[in-house]
Amino acid sequence: MTGTGQLPGPRPIGQRRIGRRLLLAATAAALAPAWTTPTRALAEAPDPEWRAFRARFLRPEGRIVDTGNNGVSHSEGQGWGLLFAVTAGDREAFDRILGWTERMLGRRDDRLHAWRYQPDAKVTVSDGNNATDGDLFIAASLGRAARRWGASAYADAGAAIARDVLRLLVRQTGGRTLLLPGANGFETAGAVVINPSYHAFPVLVELAALAPSRQWEEISTGGAALIEAGRFGRWGLPPDWLLVPRDRSAALKPAPGWPARFSYDAIRVPLYAKWAGAPVPDMLGAFARYWAAFPAGSAPAWVDLGTGATAPFAAGPGMEAVARLATSPGHRAEDPGLLPSIASAPDYYSSALILLSRIAWRESGSA
Repeated sequence: MTGTGQLPGPRPIGQRRIGRRLLLAATAAALAPAWTTPTRALAEAPDPEWRAFRARFLRPEGRIVDTGNNGVSHSEGQGWGLLFAVTAGDREAFDRILGWTERMLGRRDDRLHAWRYQPDAKVTVSDGNNATDGDLFIAASLGRAARRWGASAYADAGAAIARDVLRLLVRQTGGRTLLLPGANGFETAGAVVINPSYHAFPVLVELAALAPSRQWEEISTGGAALIEAGRFGRWGLPPDWLLVPRDRSAALKPAPGWPARFSYDAIRVPLYAKWAGAPVPDMLGAFARYWAAFPAGSAPAWVDLGTGATAPFAAGPGMEAVARLATSPGHRAEDPGLLPSIASAPDYYSSALILLSRIAWRESGSA
């Protein structure tokens, strides 16, 4: 669940080539003794961008604070914080974030995590529903930590989360494999609501290594197919939330109950696609055309996929970072200098998009 303040309360929430790449990458990840070269290089020169993020958003107890949304915390932010810390080789911060996440957000009956913590509320965790993207990133970061620091307990914890993702959050309907945005609130008799941005393709590779199953390939290929098919409006962009009818012959459409926008959630779709090597190439092309249609620095923060109306304010530096990554035809892995710095970001979410884009730049680039 994004920390944008857009929606209060719990959010109810032709591709064999892609699946083969997922399985091959998962096998390589399982066998890899350590980080890839770009990530190892980052660790040897501690990242000032991580230090800036840590200083602004990481509390002493291990909580990542969403400064743009009343100071709450999300499982999403905790998962991203873990990824940032392990990428930077900051084990002390990693363990601090992990400890708070498990204590405060861990659910009693499974290994998933409640999606939101409200520090000023009488009941700080009032909704036990999970947010799938948070759980995916927490598990994947544990897998990376196990490889980096040679600690099997991290891998065991990540595998337990991955198995519960498969057990509780995957549905087979209408010949499709769907990844629920959360365990509760996203299914009706006639349709399922999904969040396209929760298909974080490079993260699915990590989970396939932790808890091997053919379902990861099905989630990846199915998610890519839905993203390519579920695009709307003048620019052919994916919505933040997508309604998938159980009847395969019925049309996909933006999910009712949310604005029909390419916005704060869907901006992560091109980020993850580029990071993973463009599993949704047509969508990436559509995004590039959309971004290029506006003068530099003036692309809107959102576009309505029905009316074509755009936000009355420009996209922030976090979205700018995603756009520069996603529209770059080629780049050197060790040089993310074209991306904005966290110093320019006004809040947590924009800063997180910048760090995610910098990691994706390094891991998808060619030296």
